[in-house]
Amino acid sequence: MSRATHPRTEHGTTDPTGPTSPITPAGARPGVRWGRIAALAVTVVCLAYAPIAITGLWPFARPGAPSLGEWLLGHSVSPEYVAAVFRDRAVPYARSLAPLIVHSVMGGLLMLLGPAQLLTAVRRRIRLHRALGILYAAVVYVSMAGAALYLARTRPEEAFSGAAFWIVLATLLTGTVLSVTFGVLTAVNRLPDLHQRWMLLCYAYLMTAPLLRIEWGVLPAFYPGLALQDVNRVALMHLGTLVVLGALLASRALDRRDNHRYVTGRWWPAPVLVGAYAVAAAGLVWLGYGFLGHGTEGRRLLLAYAVPYVLLLAVPHVRARRAARRGAVWAREEWHTHLVVMSLAPAFSAGTAVVCQRAMGLDELTGLTAGAGLACGFLAFAAHLLVSVRVLYGREARKRRADRPAARTTTATATAGEGNAS
Repeated sequence: MSRATHPRTEHGTTDPTGPTSPITPAGARPGVRWGRIAALAVTVVCLAYAPIAITGLWPFARPGAPSLGEWLLGHSVSPEYVAAVFRDRAVPYARSLAPLIVHSVMGGLLMLLGPAQLLTAVRRRIRLHRALGILYAAVVYVSMAGAALYLARTRPEEAFSGAAFWIVLATLLTGTVLSVTFGVLTAVNRLPDLHQRWMLLCYAYLMTAPLLRIEWGVLPAFYPGLALQDVNRVALMHLGTLVVLGALLASRALDRRDNHRYVTGRWWPAPVLVGAYAVAAAGLVWLGYGFLGHGTEGRRLLLAYAVPYVLLLAVPHVRARRAARRGAVWAREEWHTHLVVMSLAPAFSAGTAVVCQRAMGLDELTGLTAGAGLACGFLAFAAHLLVSVRVLYGREARKRRADRPAARTTTATATAGEGNAS
């Protein structure tokens, strides 16, 4: 399909909300070079991580088998750092080795399919994009099935880094499966702009795996002597925040429209935004009080959570103000939707921590870690769902408005016909 066949918005940009239009590539706005650099960096990380994921569990199946990730981590940190992982994971992994190998091999394949999907969408290779999309969805389901079997066979306290890690993994698995399912449904129903957002969120969830491995090699430089299990807990505090922010930035970079033909008006007036900031501040104070009561480890975890979270709120705030100044209703509303929903993260974390402590018998620090680790990923899903509902609501409202004149015309014609007959 040529670019000329796509409808144009008020600002002269391509509108990808038509029934057959593909994902819209990034336009020539300021910052697009940074977007390309970011896309290139993600692609490099994915391509580099694919063989690490595929070979990661081979040594557990056959001691001494080559593992690229083990080799890199041993040379970048220390062999003992890696050996501790194998001692700690040998028994839990042995019970679910086959599903875990399926999960890791399929995960490596997804690292290759993700950039391919983005490239075929941007280049408008529609048939190839659809074929790879079917393969991508199938591989996600198979990979997540392997992970689900592992979690089902592993008690939370036996998971790598304990119950908090198990809870976050289970939440991440659920979000990945649901987001790819919504991605498939929006593609089938010819909603490419929503399809784009759901698939980017799905891939953001998957990106937690390579980013975690990067932190395995980087964080020991900041925290010398910290065990890998503790490195995992630090990473839990901000990986969800970083990947969902990346998904949001990618969605807005790929969507060139300032206005959406189905979205009008304002859902988030100034009092709502002020209230959102107040809720975020109160939640941070509560979390801070909880974490600071656990000494050095608590302070370390709080710092790892708070700094990226403030960034998660600052970016949509700044982008929404810029969009408002240029009259970009759709961009402003999407930024504000994510801002308002994400402002609930600290309070959501606090509530989740209490539930985890009481339902699973966890200590306070483990509950806080689990709540903080899953909040941003969970709420990002909720924000995407809210954006989708708003678009679908606007679409249905516009359809009904268009149907009313047609219905009146039909009624008038029928009345006139009856009068002539009489």
